[in-house]
Formats: sequence, structure tokens, C-alpha cells
Amino acid sequence: MGTIGRRVAVVAISVIVSVSAGAETFGMRKQIPRPDAYGRVVMDSFATKAQVAPVVFDHWNHRNRYTCRLCHVDLGFAMRAGETGVREADNRHGLYCGACHNNKEAFGWEREERQGLTTKPVEACDRCHSVGKAITPEKDFYAVTQAMPKSGYGNHVDWLAAEAKGLIHLQDELPGITRKRKPIRYAGEVVLHAREFNMPEIVFSHTKHAVWNGCEMCHPEIFGVEKGATKYTMQDIFEGRFCGACHDKVSFPMNFDCRLCHTKDVF
Repeated sequence: MGTIGRRVAVVAISVIVSVSAGAETFGMRKQIPRPDAYGRVVMDSFATKAQVAPVVFDHWNHRNRYTCRLCHVDLGFAMRAGETGVREADNRHGLYCGACHNNKEAFGWEREERQGLTTKPVEACDRCHSVGKAITPEKDFYAVTQAMPKSGYGNHVDWLAAEAKGLIHLQDELPGITRKRKPIRYAGEVVLHAREFNMPEIVFSHTKHAVWNGCEMCHPEIFGVEKGATKYTMQDIFEGRFCGACHDKVSFPMNFDCRLCHTKDVF
């Protein structure tokens, strides 16, 4: 084989190797978590540094009892994991998790344990700081959601249908924390125009989102108040911004079925 022939062969082999290497990841979906683990957040801003096991927070276990707005607006939890910076001292002073986990609204960081003829307060840290520990949760996901309407994505629960059927009743206020406010009459449905050819339009329901989120979760930090003021692409959403602040993290994933949002045909 001549010099030119050898060079052509080397280039051809390089192209084949490059294509093969790319084909190993091209078009591959990321691993889908188990239904009970969908929306799970590990809180570790300070725990590991303090030689304490990180906290496991399951959204489903709070989502079936409280609105999103209660935690992300009234209690001040950031929408992005790790940005709130919750410290143990905050919780013990009634902030963040401590607003509920106080042995009144929900279990606290101490429990009463009987020792002989008396009871003594014992720290119950393991109930939350459970990463790497064989802790049996108080509530089992599959037992709690067994009778709820099913979906084929996320944690396989149709939460909107569950609420409509009265299977869950969401608490939207916390005494001493939530500011009393008058109810708002929401704008109903808004059609968002898709720019891709032949892609159905998006029908966005303010009413459905506002039941759990209120207005404050989205406006003005995520979306501007004036209609059309915020410009974004599907790539932005897939990277966790705008609609992606919730969807594909806690709300239903976006790479499962485009028609979950794009519901109105153009023609």
C-alpha cells in the first residue's frame, strides 16, 4: 500500500472510531429513577462537612399533604437544590424544616423514649439524616399511593386527579407563618405558541398551576409579569430553567411525551 493509501486508511479508521464512540451516547436517555425516588433531594450543604449523614427529602411525602407554595414561598426554600443553605440552628429556631418539624405539625428532632418508669427526650436525627443508613421510612410510598390515579411517568401518580377525587387535601397555610391573603381569580388558560413546524401549541393552565404554586413561585423570578416579556427555548427548559425549574425534577418529566404540554393542534 502506498503512502496516500495508508493515509486514507488511517483517516477512514479515525472516522469509524469517532462515529462509534459518539454512537455510544447519542440518543441515550438518562437513567429513570424508581417511582418512590422521583423528586428525591439529598440535602448536604453542611452535613458531610460536620461528619453527619446528609438528609434525604422525598417530595412525594410532602406533596401529598402540602402545596408547593407553602414551602417555596412561605418557608423560603429555593427552587434549586442546595441553594437554601439550611443549618441545624435554623431548624431549631423554627425556620425552614423546623417550621413544621417541631413535634406539633410534624415530628421533631427529639422524641420521648421510655426508660424504666420515666420518659426521656432522645434525638431523632436518623429519621431525616438517613443517607447510607438502613432506615425504614414511617410512610411507604407504594402503600400511600396505591389507591391514587396512575400516570405513566415521574412517580406514576396523577396528582391532579388525586386532588380532584378528594384523595389528597393540600394544606396551603401554616399558623404563625403564612400571611392571610384574599383569594385570586386566576386567568384560566393561556396558549403559548410553538415555533417548531407542525408542533402543537402549548395550553398552559394558570388555574392548575396556581392551586399548588400561587403566583409567587413563578413571578417575577422565573417568568416576567408582562405577557411575552420572557423569552426562552426548549433547550433552556431541558437545562432546568423556566418550566424546567419544576418539570423533570418534581413535576412530570418533559422527555417522556411532548404531548403532555403541546396539546393543542395548530391545524
